[in-house]
Amino acid sequence: KVLGEEVGAVVQVAPGKDVSEEELKAHVGKLLAAFKVPVKIELRHEPLPRNPNGKILKMVLREDMKKYTKDAA
Repeated sequence: KVLGEEVGAVVQVAPGKDVSEEELKAHVGKLLAAFKVPVKIELRHEPLPRNPNGKILKMVLREDMKKYTKDAA
């Protein structure tokens, strides 16, 4: 039985760049321990949500990533 949370990532893709989830996992896999490699990587071509101070709204991203969980309805 697996306990705890799974690692996920939201990546903002630079304009004009083309990258796949598999390519990112392979690259990150070379740099991090296997348990730290994201299970799901969501690629976004639009800017990440930010507050008026320019900080990324992590709670919004967390809610968006819930669609990939087993508990998603």
